Amino acid sequence: MENSRRYDLALFGGTGFTGGLTADYLAAHAPAEMRWALVGRNRSKLDAVAARLATAAPEAPKPDVIVADAADQPALREVAEAARVVVTTVGPYALYGEPLVAACAAAGTDYADLTGEPEFVDRMWVEHHAEAERTGARLVHCCGFDSIPHDLGAYFTVKQLPEGVPLTVNGFVKSNARFSGGTFHSAINGFARARQTLGAAKERRRQEPRAASREVHAAPPRLGRNERAGGWTVPLPTIDGAVVRRSAAALERYGPDFTYGHHMVAKHLATVGAIGGAVGTAGALAQLPPTRKLLLKMKAPGEGPSEAERERSWFKVLFVGEGGGKRVVTEVRGGDPGYGETSKMLAESGLCLAFDQIPDRAGQVTTAVAMGDALLERLQKAGISFQVLESSEA
Repeated sequence: MENSRRYDLALFGGTGFTGGLTADYLAAHAPAEMRWALVGRNRSKLDAVAARLATAAPEAPKPDVIVADAADQPALREVAEAARVVVTTVGPYALYGEPLVAACAAAGTDYADLTGEPEFVDRMWVEHHAEAERTGARLVHCCGFDSIPHDLGAYFTVKQLPEGVPLTVNGFVKSNARFSGGTFHSAINGFARARQTLGAAKERRRQEPRAASREVHAAPPRLGRNERAGGWTVPLPTIDGAVVRRSAAALERYGPDFTYGHHMVAKHLATVGAIGGAVGTAGALAQLPPTRKLLLKMKAPGEGPSEAERERSWFKVLFVGEGGGKRVVTEVRGGDPGYGETSKMLAESGLCLAFDQIPDRAGQVTTAVAMGDALLERLQKAGISFQVLESSEA
């Protein structure tokens, strides 16, 4: 993208909890020459964030402040046309995210967000993928814990396996962290929009072309004890599995026939039942406006834990990959997934899009497809561990 634009990167939502952490990370780790801006609807809050950054990192590049509401299409268009990359933490994305995606697609501006909402991702593909392909924009969703550890973890695992053969990878997720307020609101709104979610997925399947010579599958769902994963495993119906399979469909390195399974790990079987019951109850209550309103009051969108609580949080994703007579076990490991590591992943994704040599791609693409090895290297340098635990002949 041309260097004539005013900003290398614009951060939308820096006055929120996760957005504030992303701003902190950018100020501490961005190159000194970076030209950037904080974007939001409240100037006084934006000025306060800018002042905090100047105090915490006085040598860091100082951001400009731009006032723009998530629904103000002319203002968003100006931001998109002024920046090479726009990064946003403003959700739930299904409610607030589409105008910014549209502005970036039209302006040929790279875009990154934190969504884990399948409806939003599918609807944005239907409505804006073709335009982004035409203008050269990369629209990269799911640049936080949804779904970078899983997408790049599977990519890292595939790179350890033989080329040109059928491959199977299973991911197993463990964490002690709790949901963020923003994630909670996105989940409740997602439950309430089940019909729209199914409709968006159906329309995307109808329009999206499939590779004629390659196959990509979801592993059959299974509940069982897995000693290598360290507990009971159950299929995890988050967006992460779909993201991994979309990377596999786009990249030949995943082989002619690729299968991926995505699982949660719990130490006790009772925990699996309790989580399933809680999700089912929340899903049922979210269907009715009065009970949905009560659920949404349980957590504020910008609510987050203390720094001490975040310091105690961690995640691990174990991958078992097989193919071509070889078996590998890999692991992605990091700290607090909901806040600290998510803001780090999003910030590094924005910096990667802005400054690194990355594949010549356009349209709605995954993190593995858009940034691949460049983002993998960035995250490893930033302290997120990607390592091979075992490698053997199958």
